[in-house]
Amino acid sequence: MNTPHVPQTSHVPHSPGPRRTRRGPRSVLVAAAALFMLAASSAPALAYEPVRTVHTEQVQAGPYRITVGFSEWPLRALQSLDFTFAPEGGLAGKSGDLSIDAPDMEADDAESELVRHPRKHDVWGLDIQAMPAPGTADFTFEIKGPQGRGTGTLRAVPVLDQPGPPLALSWGICALPALGMLSYLVVGWRRNKPSGRVADLIAPEPR
Repeated sequence: MNTPHVPQTSHVPHSPGPRRTRRGPRSVLVAAAALFMLAASSAPALAYEPVRTVHTEQVQAGPYRITVGFSEWPLRALQSLDFTFAPEGGLAGKSGDLSIDAPDMEADDAESELVRHPRKHDVWGLDIQAMPAPGTADFTFEIKGPQGRGTGTLRAVPVLDQPGPPLALSWGICALPALGMLSYLVVGWRRNKPSGRVADLIAPEPR
């Protein structure tokens, strides 16, 4: 009996096409975070708060007229603020020194060279300065420039008492939680008498 001939076919493995990956919410969040970091890095490295001036005074230092600006007014002791000193005509070709005569002012803060304000480069200034005590303050300017030298003083700038409660009272309020915790620990120690328990543990047993 003849067996029918069956043609043999070669098996060619099927090559899968390119896989399609689904991007889930996690991938979207990673991409969004990367875009945010890129935008942040392209922004200025340091974002400074602009200097605001709420009050000005004028002082004449020889041929130079100076506008003194304050970011807080009235001045109060121990309250930080910005001072700006703008000579008429700009800073080009000018330099100078500043002396501050105020109650309890330290020597390092009382005498300084006039330098550009770190957050407002077109004027001289003091960045985050505070008057140490209430009273009055005198600001004396010695200017050197194209028109020679000049000296002028802004006198009797009032400095009021510090804002808020007195410093001693503030420290006392801040210390209340620590004092309460210390009292609680002392009372607990006395009630439990751990020293007596330790003595009982280490005492030799009677034979």
